Amino acid sequence: MTIDIKVPTLGESVTTATVAKWLKQPGDAVNADDPIAELETDKVSVEVPAPQAGVLGAHAVNEGDEVEVGTVLTTLTPGAGGAKAAPAPAAKPAQAAAPATPAPAAAPTPAVEAPSETDYDVIVIGAGPGGYVCAIRAAQLGFRVACVEKRATLGGTCLNVGCIPSKALLQQSENFHAAKDEYGEMGIIIDSVKLDLAKMMARKQSVVDANVKGVEFLFKKNKVTWLKGTGKVEGTGRITVDGKPVTAKHIVIASGSDSAGLPGVDVDEKQIVTSTGALELSSVPKKLVVIGGGVIGLELGSVWHRLGADVTVIEYLDRLVPGTDNEVAKTFQRILTKQGLKMKLGHKVTKAEKGPKGVTLSVEPAKGGAAETLEADVVLLAIGRTAASKGFGLEEAGIELDKRGRIVTDAHYATSVPGIYAIGDVIAGPMLAHKAEEEGVAIAELLAGQAGHVNYGAIPAVVYTWPEVATVGKTEENLKEEGVAYKVGKFPFTANGRARAIGMTDGFVKVLADSTTDQVLGVHIIGPMAGELIAECTMAIEFGASSEDIARTCHAHPTLSEAVKEAALDVDKRAIHI
Repeated sequence: MTIDIKVPTLGESVTTATVAKWLKQPGDAVNADDPIAELETDKVSVEVPAPQAGVLGAHAVNEGDEVEVGTVLTTLTPGAGGAKAAPAPAAKPAQAAAPATPAPAAAPTPAVEAPSETDYDVIVIGAGPGGYVCAIRAAQLGFRVACVEKRATLGGTCLNVGCIPSKALLQQSENFHAAKDEYGEMGIIIDSVKLDLAKMMARKQSVVDANVKGVEFLFKKNKVTWLKGTGKVEGTGRITVDGKPVTAKHIVIASGSDSAGLPGVDVDEKQIVTSTGALELSSVPKKLVVIGGGVIGLELGSVWHRLGADVTVIEYLDRLVPGTDNEVAKTFQRILTKQGLKMKLGHKVTKAEKGPKGVTLSVEPAKGGAAETLEADVVLLAIGRTAASKGFGLEEAGIELDKRGRIVTDAHYATSVPGIYAIGDVIAGPMLAHKAEEEGVAIAELLAGQAGHVNYGAIPAVVYTWPEVATVGKTEENLKEEGVAYKVGKFPFTANGRARAIGMTDGFVKVLADSTTDQVLGVHIIGPMAGELIAECTMAIEFGASSEDIARTCHAHPTLSEAVKEAALDVDKRAIHI
């Protein structure tokens, strides 16, 4: 069978190009990544590479023709290539950050050609946020779509044992803490506050059930077939689901990630737990040790601390939440310590021994020194996550993985095997559900010949503790490393009327803008509802807004969002309320 070679996505808002020059002629034998045509727009010049080795067909367009994204340029009959040419450089999307993924490897010729007739147009492996969103968007675009999922419910880690249940417990534990310790200051006297953990867990599960059933409804609504079982990739156009062959024109791998392990710390999800086990504890531990000072550890540590646990966080680095703005991280540590969480930064756990009365941990300074022992009823291992790339037949099918086990893709999510793509946690980039969702939409639209696109410079991140931490764009540390001249605007929630009214004045908003152009480069928030406030800032970065654009936008009063406006005003040192 032949493969259509089409005009690729050329950048945000760029839909047409001119065929400047044919670099290969009909009948030429080419290798994977050999440049075959040169396209020009008013923003970028792009060489279109061969997707794999083979022989070119007739030109479908002529030099000088104006062509749209998705237009067929020529065809390729897979087979032996010619002399290897230097790979064409990947085109950089105009006005957008390139995906944080490695460059693609040369695509091998599949052992067996894709079937001429297939069961589906698109098969997605994995029904987490990236997978199910990809499946729904592909169905909206007219594809026949199936989604493979081995869980009994849809939604992946996020909806079942991650984002959704953890946020339910965070909210419930915040309410419990407020009723027990804070409402009295507001004139609300509650003589006795009791914890019914079983009921709290049941309510958490009801939230999960509603969400996963919602995804199942959306599958039915959009005519997405759920293939229940474990998917295994066999090659171009072919997978098996629990051993049963299934075919598709396009395969998208969205297998997600798993909790990372640590030598000497054996998880049993009872005494030593991952996030999965921490969401299902049947009683509040007297002493909880959290290994890892990142998002998951701090969120779940906060839940159990509010419910009565004595919590100690052990972090290898000398700071919390690596990657966030340093000033935010220091303020965050100070607030959490004030709340009662204990911190052992710059330390590592070398061993965890389980016994009938709990777990004994051996802890050492990260830079070397005398070891000490800590006792815990429960240990939460939360040092990060790893790509779930094992058990899917990827390497056997010729799909290249990097040193961290992630699938190697190009800027359009293509793997080293033609017709197979990957998105979400299983590829490089931040392991965030919303990042996976955006990639799911992008690849579905790219497969439909549209200009699917993700701006990786405008991906927000949130820590749902109290106060929340939210960030988007560059940190001060990033800008210093890159040599970018910038201005800083800050505004504390202590000076915000709504924050005072609700009794939540910890934290601040910090806006970073280019010294010359005033374009917003990054925003960092620690404070009440930071996860909601960051959306305005993300949009500002997405559309290239200046700090003055935010400052001159009318914000309702009294709202927390006024702190964002005031921080933007402070970039030029003209904040009003401080």
